[in-house]
Amino acid sequence: MRDNSAIIQTIGLKKYYNGESIKAIDNVDLSISRGEVVVIIGPSGSGKSTYLRSLNLLELPTDGSIIFNGVDIADKNVDINVHRQK
Repeated sequence: MRDNSAIIQTIGLKKYYNGESIKAIDNVDLSISRGEVVVIIGPSGSGKSTYLRSLNLLELPTDGSIIFNGVDIADKNVDINVHRQK
């Protein structure tokens, strides 16, 4: 479910490697509002960097949505370079 107050939101975000044998991130839901400070912590190999790289589409997610300012930037029809400028 979309949160209209969120500047960045991930819904069911997944990144798998080797088919589905390696689940780097699996079904991550997170909403971040403007001005909010968020810290991502966890052990080595838990998917922190993959998640952050996915937010800017440096890693293409296997599934899920990345909503930035109301636009699903994970949609293949969206020009990501326009949104990276923001």
